[in-house]
Amino acid sequence: MTEQLEQYILDHIEAEPDNLRRLDRDTHLQLLYSRMCSGHLQGRLLKMLVRMINPVNVLELGTYSGYSALCLAEGLLRDDACLHTIEIEDELEDFIAQHLAQSPYGKHVHLHIGDAAKVLDQLDMTFDLAFVDANKRDYVQYYELVKPRINPGGYIIADNTLWDGKVVDWGKHLDAQTAGILAFNDRVAADPDVEVVIVPVRDGLTIIRKKDGHEPR
Repeated sequence: MTEQLEQYILDHIEAEPDNLRRLDRDTHLQLLYSRMCSGHLQGRLLKMLVRMINPVNVLELGTYSGYSALCLAEGLLRDDACLHTIEIEDELEDFIAQHLAQSPYGKHVHLHIGDAAKVLDQLDMTFDLAFVDANKRDYVQYYELVKPRINPGGYIIADNTLWDGKVVDWGKHLDAQTAGILAFNDRVAADPDVEVVIVPVRDGLTIIRKKDGHEPR
C-alpha cells in the first residue's frame, strides 16, 4: 500500500465525520502512541461491519482515545443497541469522556475503566460482536475471555493481527507482542468452533464468526 494509493482510497470512501477528524487530531496532539488510533479507513470499515451484523450488544476491549468506539456506535441501527468499551488506563478517562460527549453517538457508549475480566464479570451479559484491540501480549487470554460471551452466530474482530509484518519476519528476536499475536492467530486458525478470515487493512484485521452449533465443525 503506497501513500498515493491509500489517499485514493480515502478520497473514494465515505468522508470522515467532523467529530472524528477532531478526535484524531486531538489524539495525535495530546496522547502518546497516537498510531493506535483506528483512523479514517478502518473506522469506516468498522461502521460498515456493524451495519452488516446489526448487533444489539457490542463489546470493545481497548478504548484508547475512543475513535473506534464511536465508529462502532455510529454503525448501530437499533435504538436499544449499545457498546460497552473497556479501557485499563484510567488516565485516558477524561479524554475519552470528553469526546464521547461531543459525538451524537456517544449516548450509545458505556465506558468502563478497569481490568477486562473484572468488568465483564460485573456486566454478566453476552454480546453479538466484540472488537479486540488491547495488549497484544494477552490476545489469546482475551480470546478465551470473550469467546464464551459471544452469542452463537456472533462475531469477534481483532485488530493488529499482522503486526507490521512481524508475523512472518520477526528476525532473531521474538518480542512479547509479536509472540502474543502469533499465538492468537494460531489459536483462532485451529479453533473448530469458528470461521475466520484475515483482512490486510492497515495492520491486519481478523474477522471471526462463532458457529451457531448446527454447523459442521
